Amino acid sequence: MSHLDPEKAQPTTETRPAVSPAASTYSSDEKGRVSQVERADEERLKAPLYNPHVDVSGVDERKLLRKLDLYLVPWLSFLYLLSFLDRTSIGNAKLYHMTTDLHLTDKQYDLALTIFFFSYAIFEVPSNVFLKRLRPSVWLSLLMLLWGVMMTVQGLVHNYGGLLGMRWMLGMFEAGLFPGVNYYLSCWYKRSEFGIRAAIFFSAATVSGAFGGLLAAAISNMDGIGGKPAWAWIFILEGLVTVVAGILSFWIIQDFPDTAKFLSEAERTVVIRRLQSDDQYSAAGENLKWHYIWRSLLDWKTWVGMLLYMGADGPLYAFSLFLPSIINQLGFKATPANLLTVPVYAVACIVTCVVGFIADRHGCRGYLTMLCLAVGAAGYIILIASRNAALSYVAVYLAACGIYPTIPNIIAWVSNNVEGSYKRSVSLAMVISFGNINGAVSSNVYRAKDAPWYTLGHGIVLMYIGIGLVMSVIYWYFLKQENARRERGERDEIIKGVNEHRTELARNGTYGSVAEAKQDKGDEWSGYRYTL
Repeated sequence: MSHLDPEKAQPTTETRPAVSPAASTYSSDEKGRVSQVERADEERLKAPLYNPHVDVSGVDERKLLRKLDLYLVPWLSFLYLLSFLDRTSIGNAKLYHMTTDLHLTDKQYDLALTIFFFSYAIFEVPSNVFLKRLRPSVWLSLLMLLWGVMMTVQGLVHNYGGLLGMRWMLGMFEAGLFPGVNYYLSCWYKRSEFGIRAAIFFSAATVSGAFGGLLAAAISNMDGIGGKPAWAWIFILEGLVTVVAGILSFWIIQDFPDTAKFLSEAERTVVIRRLQSDDQYSAAGENLKWHYIWRSLLDWKTWVGMLLYMGADGPLYAFSLFLPSIINQLGFKATPANLLTVPVYAVACIVTCVVGFIADRHGCRGYLTMLCLAVGAAGYIILIASRNAALSYVAVYLAACGIYPTIPNIIAWVSNNVEGSYKRSVSLAMVISFGNINGAVSSNVYRAKDAPWYTLGHGIVLMYIGIGLVMSVIYWYFLKQENARRERGERDEIIKGVNEHRTELARNGTYGSVAEAKQDKGDEWSGYRYTL
C-alpha cells in the first residue's frame, strides 16, 4: 500500500470492526435491525477522522515509516548505548584496581552497585508522567546532561562515600531514559511495528557491552596521566561524551507525532490516523485524568507484567555487571577478559534484533518469550554444573541469547496490550522499575568467595528465569482467555441507538458511540484484541 487511505485501512488481526461491538450476541432479527441503524448512523459510530481537512493522498506510508526510523531510532539507540555503558562500566573499572584505590571491601563494592538500582527504580514512574506532560526533547535531554555530569564526577571520587553518592545520583537521572523511550516509541509505531524498533533500541545495551570492553581496554593505557588511575579515566571520558550527547539531544530528539517539526502536517496526520486504525485511539492526544492512572494500578496485566519482567531484568544486570569478572576468574587477565566479552555481546545483539523482527512479523511474543527464557535457563544450568572454563564460556553465549532478546520482547508485549497514553506510560514505567529494583538483588549474588564458578550467583539467576517462565505462561493464558470472552461478546458495551435493549450488557458500560467507548475504556473496550 503506497498511500494511506484511512477510510480503506484494513483492521489488524488483533481487532474487529468498530461499528458493531455487540454483533456477536445478536439474533438474526437483531442483526437486521443493527444493519439498518449502522447504515443510517455509520458516521456517528465510527471514530472521528483525525484532521479531516488535510489531504494525505501525497504521503507514501512506506517512505514515511523509513523517515520515522531515521529520525527516531538511531539517536535514541545511541543514547541508550551511553546509558548502559555508564551504569555498567564500573564492572570494567573494577578490573583496573578501583576497589584497591578506594579501599573497598567486597560488600562495599556490591553496595555501590546496589544503590544505583534503588534510585533508578524510584524515579521511573514519575519520570514517565513528566515525559508525557513535558516535551521529550527537553526532558530526556536534561536527564542525559545531568547523568553525564554525575558519571564524570564519579571518576573524581576518593572514597567509598563519594562513590555511593555518585551512584545514587547516576541512577536517579538515568531512570527516565529506558521507560521513557519505550513509551515514546510506542506513541509513533503500530503494535505490529514496535517490537523490532524496541529490539534495535535495546540492542544498544549489547553493543555497549561489547564496546565497553574494548573502550575500557583502550582507556586503561591512560593510567597515570594527570595523576589519575585507569579506572578514573574510564568514568571521566565516558561521562564527558554523555554530557556532549545530552546537549546535542536538545536539538535532535523529536517530540510527539502531533507536534513533530520534522514532519509536514499531512505526514503528522497520517502517523496519527494509522495509529488510530491500530486501536491506539489516544494517539490524537489525551488529557491527564487520574482514573487513567488508577486503571493502570488496578490492571492485573500490570502486576503480572512486573513479575514477568523481573524474571528477565534481574538476570540482565547480574550478567552485564559480572561478565568481565566471570571470564576473568576463569583464568583470563583483565584486558583479555574484557575483550572476550565482545563476541558474546555481538551474538546477543544479532539474536535480539532477529527475535524482534520475528515477533513483529508473526505476533508470537508470548511463545518467543518462553523460548528465549528456556535458552537462558539452559545456559545457567550448564554454568552451575560446569567445571571447565571452555564449556562455561560457551554457556555464557546461551545465557546472553536467552536474556537480551527477552527484555525488548517483554516491553513490546506489555506495551501492545495497554491502550491509553497515560495508562501505557504508567504501566510501562511500573513494569520496568520493578524489574530494575531486582538489579539490587542480582548485583549482590556474585560473591568473591564463590569464585571462580559462582554457583550461588548462577543459581539465583536461574531462579529469576524460572519466575519469568511461569509468569509468561500465566500472562499468555489469561490474555487468550480474555480475547475469547470478547469474541463471545461477554465484554460488549451498550451503544445507544444500536443495542440498548440488551440490558444485561449494562455492567460493561453505556456509551453514545463506539468512539466514546474506545476513549473511555482503552484496552478494556470490547473490540480491542490482546497480542499473544
